[in-house]
Amino acid sequence: MALVAILSGAGISTDSGIPDYRGPQGLWRKDPEAEKLVTYDFYMADPEIRRRSWQMRRTSATWGAEPNAAHRAVAELERSGTPVRVLTQNVDGLHQLAGLPSRKVLELHGTARETACTRCHARAPMAEALVRVEAGETDPPCTVCGGILKSATVMFGERLDPMVLSEAMAIAKACEVFVAVGTTLQVQPAASLAGIATEHGARLIVVNAEPTPYDELAEEIVREPIGTALPVLLKRFAASPDTDTPTPG
Repeated sequence: MALVAILSGAGISTDSGIPDYRGPQGLWRKDPEAEKLVTYDFYMADPEIRRRSWQMRRTSATWGAEPNAAHRAVAELERSGTPVRVLTQNVDGLHQLAGLPSRKVLELHGTARETACTRCHARAPMAEALVRVEAGETDPPCTVCGGILKSATVMFGERLDPMVLSEAMAIAKACEVFVAVGTTLQVQPAASLAGIATEHGARLIVVNAEPTPYDELAEEIVREPIGTALPVLLKRFAASPDTDTPTPG
């Protein structure tokens, strides 16, 4: 059966109330200073940046967000029997909340739902740190070693986990269909996965409101709203209950 790889970016979660970063209403366009809050060097050097970062985490739209129709469509495709792997640039965990098994989701940029110590690398639920922030700790240190604590996301200036990236590249090389949805395909090395997939014979489908650098490689480009377009698109790749093979696109 054809392996379908789905690279998801911020655009897939906007219908869940989580703003994107680089779109017309994106966070970085509205407040360029906000980018410092998720830049490693600024974060490590400046306690005030860390204080503001913790307040941003505390009030993040992620905590009240629910999976939308696009997330559910991906989970439904997997339940149909079609081999699916999600390579996500998002840190919100909504693919898993929609019912996609965690082992089938590669979080390229980490997760906002955990913390990581910058010294001893201990991980813990983000909720525990946020309780401490609510209680008055403006810059809560690691409870294990006292080191500087951050979210378990890949900040600007940090490298992606090489094992995660290696696995993502293997999936891109092995898939027969590569769907890039809600991503500008501008952030490397994640964006390069689309090119790797096409180099190895995959059909590239881009679902995004704005043009991307990889559009010319795409077999199909969809500019319709993701919440309605993706469920329709993915039904073409769902396994038929009678034949246990994907329905032809």
